[in-house]
Amino acid sequence: MKILGKLNIIKNFWFNLEKIEKFLFIFLIFSFLIRVIFLFYHPMRGWDETVYLNLAHDLSNNPLLYSLKNSGWNDFIPYNNTLYSWPNIGFRAPIIPYFFSFFYFFDLAFLIPYIIPLFATLSIYLIYILGKELFDKRVGLYSAIFFSLIPINIYTSEKIWADSFVLFFIILIFINFWKGYEKGNIKNKVLFGLFMALAVLTRYTALWVVPVFLLYFLIRDKSFKFLRDKYLWYAIGVFFLIMIPWFIYGFNYYGNIFGGFIHGFKAASYWGGVQPWYYFFENSWRIFSLFGIFSFLSLAYIFIKKEILKKEVYLLVIWLVFVFIMILLMPHKEDRYIMPIIPAASIIAGLFINKLKRFRNIVLILISIVLIYSGLNAFRIEYVLPKDKATLCFLQNNDFLKNNIKNDSLVVTNQSTIVHYYTDKDTVLYPSIWDLELFRDMNSSNYKNKDVYLSFSNYDMDMNSIIKKELDFNFEKVFECSIDYGYGAIYKYK
Repeated sequence: MKILGKLNIIKNFWFNLEKIEKFLFIFLIFSFLIRVIFLFYHPMRGWDETVYLNLAHDLSNNPLLYSLKNSGWNDFIPYNNTLYSWPNIGFRAPIIPYFFSFFYFFDLAFLIPYIIPLFATLSIYLIYILGKELFDKRVGLYSAIFFSLIPINIYTSEKIWADSFVLFFIILIFINFWKGYEKGNIKNKVLFGLFMALAVLTRYTALWVVPVFLLYFLIRDKSFKFLRDKYLWYAIGVFFLIMIPWFIYGFNYYGNIFGGFIHGFKAASYWGGVQPWYYFFENSWRIFSLFGIFSFLSLAYIFIKKEILKKEVYLLVIWLVFVFIMILLMPHKEDRYIMPIIPAASIIAGLFINKLKRFRNIVLILISIVLIYSGLNAFRIEYVLPKDKATLCFLQNNDFLKNNIKNDSLVVTNQSTIVHYYTDKDTVLYPSIWDLELFRDMNSSNYKNKDVYLSFSNYDMDMNSIIKKELDFNFEKVFECSIDYGYGAIYKYK
């Protein structure tokens, strides 16, 4: 009887849903499954992913030590005598590693790969909510479909990165802002500050969203009268209240409450190289597929038809334009860094396609087919990556290190955080400028009473490099992998 009662509840719930909501429910399940399927073709976790996982594991043992001291790995942080060097790692915002540390603490780490796809799917639902709040349910649905199928969104949502996670909070910021400061809900006014803090603590670049609301208020009110709203000040108070632990961390580790943010700015100057301002334009098809073209048409439409004069629209345009400019100004660029503007672009596209009336379903289906095809191409790449010969030898290197050397051994590698994650061994980075004798002199005391191994792989190093030649000539090779062009070797230092 209890089972029949529960089935009736589910049945009533389903039949009470509107047609749009039923389609959305099915689409969310489809979107989640697509993201989970990608997980099974993942060759290995990359640098940023293993940073978060290593940090989470360390924090599960000591939640008060947000540092690489005694951690056994390095996040490409320079060794020098300044505060903004190893072992301080405040340039990594703390929410993700602390969140995942609970899974390690309760021996549930096997669930971690499914967390980002889950939050990415919830973000699709939140896009529907935001589109519905700003316009109507149909715009919300179209926006959610676009948002879900954009190739870069699918790709990032199966990676353990901050990009999909922070997007969840950013969308919540805008939902609560609109409900609070346009629809007058006091609770949402305060929650606006809470989610802003959580977004910033997930990824510092969420700070770029803050000026969007200031610009919106100034355009809407043509004055500073919005500052008279006491609940705005309550929201600001909640924001700083949530930030207090991180300010204390900054003071303790860097000598000033903004130390983590400053370290983040400094790290951006040496991490990953510099890409040109037009990086996202020349890679737009890989990132957006056909949606990139359609979003430009959507922007043109709202200007031509003077939709830009509506406050719902100019909020989205300010969000899109201001944050995009900030992204263009970043010295280092990657495809995923464009993610913070995708919600705004998706809703603007959802508004445009809703204006197409009788042609909207045909256009939506055509764009969706192209986006799904682009997603399948990305899927094929993920399928091929595990078979990359250089990657296979790099992984075999790690298997050897994990299973055939002592637990207290030290590994010299260019992939400190990845090797540490897969081997559970302490690692140090190769010097940025290789000099064998200087390398020996600098590290002889550090390697005292430890077995030391040097890992080489053409996954990340040149086969013709001086390092490879000197390793072959000066050290005992204890393991070798050679698969077609792929190569890996382990050398014993002493």
